[in-house]
Amino acid sequence: QVQLVESGGGLVQAGDSLRLSCAASGRTFSSYTMGWFRQAPGKEREFVARIRWSGGDTFYADSVKGRFTISRDAGKNTMYLRMDSLKPEDTAVYYCAQGTYYSSAAENYAYWGQGTQVTVSS
Repeated sequence: QVQLVESGGGLVQAGDSLRLSCAASGRTFSSYTMGWFRQAPGKEREFVARIRWSGGDTFYADSVKGRFTISRDAGKNTMYLRMDSLKPEDTAVYYCAQGTYYSSAAENYAYWGQGTQVTVSS
């Protein structure tokens, strides 16, 4: 079993930055993918970014490319999402997830955190 705990959300103004963290514990494997997803009120959960734990390959949704940076610290078993130039439309609950495949599809992620709220005011 894998446990994921997000932290770092909060209320910020447009243009500000935030860094989210996702701490993983429990049974983990070297060959897996970690991802960030978000869900705004009344909308479906959407992919934000992913990183291959072994090798560090990354991929971003077009809506955040150039503003968000995903990274990981293998020694701490922790993943990060640095969010710069935040916009009101980035407001959502952000979830981290772990999956086996290098994919942007939520159904390919078996383990999920509880989510952390990010609110960006205009």
